[in-house]
Amino acid sequence: MKASDRVRVNEEIRVAQVRVIDDAGQLGVMSPAEGIKLARQRGLDLIEIVPNATPPVCKIMDFGKFKYEQTKKDKLQRKHQHVTQLKELRFHPNTDDHDFEFKTRHARRFLEEGHKLKATVVFKGREITYKEHGEELLRRLAEKLADLAKVDQVAKLEGRSMAMIFAPDKGGKKKAESTPKPDETKPKSEKTP
Repeated sequence: MKASDRVRVNEEIRVAQVRVIDDAGQLGVMSPAEGIKLARQRGLDLIEIVPNATPPVCKIMDFGKFKYEQTKKDKLQRKHQHVTQLKELRFHPNTDDHDFEFKTRHARRFLEEGHKLKATVVFKGREITYKEHGEELLRRLAEKLADLAKVDQVAKLEGRSMAMIFAPDKGGKKKAESTPKPDETKPKSEKTP
């Protein structure tokens, strides 16, 4: 815990007036000494919950229980945070169609998971003279991923590789789910017994 995040307890609370609450509700505005006296009568602690309020809000409860609930709350917040990673797919200018489709499926999965994607075309030896093949490959990939990603950085040559960065489109996933499958678009009246 940082010094600024430190919770003040009992005698550490040094203000003129505090608003005291407990599990049942508000007990009123009083001096910290009166609040501590009430807490001690119950065998509990006076904990400053909202230090920035006027007057600061303090709660009568067990400090151990308070710390436990705080750590539980922090773990839950960390669990629900989504960390975006930059995933990379590598191609060569003469990548076969099947390999291209396979890597495109991986790219779609990464983008659906909310990650950014860096598509890199690596040129070996004299392949660097055919930069247009790399540009064409990245353009095709951009067309295939247009429904769920937007181009974050256009194709750029860096040494012997050309890279394009895609970012997941916020509304793209919904569009992809709402488009009907080809067999669903057929009218049912065409079937004859």
